[in-house]
Amino acid sequence: MTRIAVISMATLLILATACSDVQEQRKPNIIILFADDLGYGDLGAYGSPYISTPNLDSLAAQGQRWTDFYVAAPVCSPSRGALLTGKLPNRTGLYGRQINVLFPNDTAGMPDDEQTIAEALKEQGYATAIVGKWHLGDAPPVYPTRHGFDYWYGLPYSNDMDWVDEKNFDELMGLAVQGKMEEVQASIDARAAKYFAPKIEYWNVPLIRSEASGEGFSDSVVERPADQRTLTQRYTNEAVAFIERSRDRPFLLYVPYTMPHTPIFRSDAFAGVSVGGRYGDVIEELDWSVGKVVAKLEELDLDQNTLVVFTSDNGPWLTMNQHGGSAGPLKHGKGTTFEGGMRVPAIFWWPGTIEPAIVRDIGSTLDIYTTVLSLAGADPGESIDGLDLTQTLLRGAPSPRNTVAYYRGGELRAFRKGRYKLHLVTEGAYGQPPEKTVHNPPVLNYLAEDPGERFDISATNPERVAELLGAIAEHRAAMTDLPPLFDKRLSSAR
Repeated sequence: MTRIAVISMATLLILATACSDVQEQRKPNIIILFADDLGYGDLGAYGSPYISTPNLDSLAAQGQRWTDFYVAAPVCSPSRGALLTGKLPNRTGLYGRQINVLFPNDTAGMPDDEQTIAEALKEQGYATAIVGKWHLGDAPPVYPTRHGFDYWYGLPYSNDMDWVDEKNFDELMGLAVQGKMEEVQASIDARAAKYFAPKIEYWNVPLIRSEASGEGFSDSVVERPADQRTLTQRYTNEAVAFIERSRDRPFLLYVPYTMPHTPIFRSDAFAGVSVGGRYGDVIEELDWSVGKVVAKLEELDLDQNTLVVFTSDNGPWLTMNQHGGSAGPLKHGKGTTFEGGMRVPAIFWWPGTIEPAIVRDIGSTLDIYTTVLSLAGADPGESIDGLDLTQTLLRGAPSPRNTVAYYRGGELRAFRKGRYKLHLVTEGAYGQPPEKTVHNPPVLNYLAEDPGERFDISATNPERVAELLGAIAEHRAAMTDLPPLFDKRLSSAR
């Protein structure tokens, strides 16, 4: 081989390596910002008159703001499991028929045989981190670092769990099994004042740092109880630091904020700043956090190659009164299959790629999994309930989703097709009306004219009722229900 040929071969190898690096860098970074119990009406872009959210409003104006976006469950754990797997909770077992969410000291959590969005992206060369609330298992074997995340900094469950000087979950469950429901209710009622005048020492929630490496896992408790006043600030610092150190490779950053789940805490810098009161302070600090994350992307010239998604895990916790947020024009809130429980704000931002638009088609947090994997060139696999929104995001095409299944506690209670929604079962949550009612015939609402679900039009639209009942039959035929993992804990209480 001549010297010229050797030089040419070396040059080709260098060019091939450079092209490979460019192709790798072209994979978009993904940031998922996931608020906790944020209501449909809690952002300026979604009609809040008193809470100021300029950073989120700017993302909504520069990107796509979805009006009809849904979660897969109206409470924390099953909703989060669905986001991370792209599957309805019944399909993974990440739900309970009697226990709604996971509680401290439970052995259940994200199943090992489920592929998370982090595991799928790691196979594509992504760095992965979660900064915030996990709530899919608090035992080390089910930490997020065991499910595809390189790094985790945050709380293992909701910030109102692990009460100090109050009956714990196992004690309350034991009383319930004995039929002592009045004692259970009295214990729960006694906690109410602490929610509305919260102090750090009321809850012994741990703040955890966990890292995965080739040598295994490093888990530590940063502090206990967590100083919840500074959580949003510290989550923001951790998120920005991860972006900084991952700037040279594609990354997934999942930020499931602890707030505004009650008890609501904000830092001193945001105390009293909002016209919307304490709750407004908390939301405005979240908005500040979003602004800091976006500013870091722009500083590092990563914004043109990063998809940012902002949404919420379910609707507002209405029994928390002024500490609980608003569903805006929608009916009811967290825990229910009314619109206020499962329709959430959703903003997609990717400057230079996503054109500004208001999308009035249907979307779901289930679709984030499938869409992100598609953008990264990964295979979402089989039995996925999510749909690929890529063409809607990148080209403004109609959403491929035309239906929504509304599950509560593993029970299909409502179904939407197009603008029509059929209620099979309705019920309030957390002691609020209405009482549980099985509807025969079902209740039909036309959401385009009646987002508050006030008017039953089933009697004058029998063909629509029949159409939705047919769609429900098709949905059920395609579903595979696994046993509810959250309820396994009941066997130990008997």
